[in-house]
Amino acid sequence: MSALSATQRRLGARLRGLAGKAIADYRMIEQGDRVMVCLSGGKDSYTMLELLRSLQRSAPVQFELLAVNLDQKQPGFPAHVLPQYLRSIGVPYHIIEQDTYRVVKRLVPEGRTMCSLCSRLRRGALYRYAAEHGISKIALGHHRDDIVETLFLNLFHAGRLKAMAPKLRSEDGRHIVIRPLAYIAERDIARYARAMRFPLIPCRLCGSQPNLQRHAIKRQLAAWERAYPGRIESICCALRHVELPTLADTRQFDFAALKALPGHSPARQPACMDAAEERILEDELDAGRAAAIAAAP
Repeated sequence: MSALSATQRRLGARLRGLAGKAIADYRMIEQGDRVMVCLSGGKDSYTMLELLRSLQRSAPVQFELLAVNLDQKQPGFPAHVLPQYLRSIGVPYHIIEQDTYRVVKRLVPEGRTMCSLCSRLRRGALYRYAAEHGISKIALGHHRDDIVETLFLNLFHAGRLKAMAPKLRSEDGRHIVIRPLAYIAERDIARYARAMRFPLIPCRLCGSQPNLQRHAIKRQLAAWERAYPGRIESICCALRHVELPTLADTRQFDFAALKALPGHSPARQPACMDAAEERILEDELDAGRAAAIAAAP
């Protein structure tokens, strides 16, 4: 690979800083950790591996990296690409071979979304390997935009206020999963991957389905970002500043136990406006807006 330009070096430094901040904020990696970097061959996982390698050289704690790829036996998958690349950069690796492709194609009807089943099978294979080989952290390549898209997928299609945590414990309690790219925008990952000239491998299973709801959400968010730059970052920031008492989930906040503080007499509540008062207020607001427009240069 040719030398990076000054702009590309600055981009790499910024991404390292964001990954390092996410790791520090959530204590993703600790002394002596054996981190399994799940490598798919896409831009996100290549970027995650490269940033973790860079951080490993300067981190205040010692940790190991092991790149692991699941060869799902997709037709035409270039099985030589990842081993060749990983040997060239000196990263220890392991390839898990499991024909999940055939299972998914057999069980999922034509035209239906494959993501859910494919993800479960892939997760099961990776978790088994981690349990059998003393892995303490499993690193996944989900980035900021993935997290925000998942929030809206659950909001619009499942009626749940749920996203992806930067760090989580698996349902069986045996594994800690981390997402070091949680603060990094997808567009910056794409720029970095182009600059680094990673040998990308396209996904011809889940990622190739054109009608996924995630693609629709991605388009909607992109339109928002064009119209209102910074919108996605603002949403991501909101996920880190949740105020449970302002929501309505009785499982997360004990509304039934809310009482006025002792020693404080209940304040007189203002009466609701009637229809006539509402019309007067609306007229006043309209008049104020008209005056502001007239006074504008």
